Amino acid sequence: MNGVIHISLTDKDLTTTDSKYVQQHLANERTFLAWVRTGIAMAGIGFLAAGFGFNSSAYDRLAHIAAIITGITSLVGGISIILYSAAAYHRKRTQINEQTFQASTGLIRFLTMMLLVIGLALAILLYVLLFPA
Repeated sequence: MNGVIHISLTDKDLTTTDSKYVQQHLANERTFLAWVRTGIAMAGIGFLAAGFGFNSSAYDRLAHIAAIITGITSLVGGISIILYSAAAYHRKRTQINEQTFQASTGLIRFLTMMLLVIGLALAILLYVLLFPA
């Protein structure tokens, strides 16, 4: 031998912690992307509601307030969902690798409250637009 060291890597040597749980990590990634789509859709609802309020001929103070509440809540809620889901993705990735996964309900509760506020503001906006005073 002329001093050259040959290292042979087997398939087992190339296995990482992430690769042991590929299906779980892919599901985690799909869930993250679904939350991102939800956040984008939520922000879009606010712009749509604001557009209805500003283009209305029966536009009054209550419609303006409902449009503002809907727009701001939707935008802040959408951005918050995207940020929170990114943090949840990384936390779940670690939990999957450590086999300590625990389902979290914080994001679900937050989304429920945001949609409740947005739904109420949209209902007020629709009522004012359909039945002007």
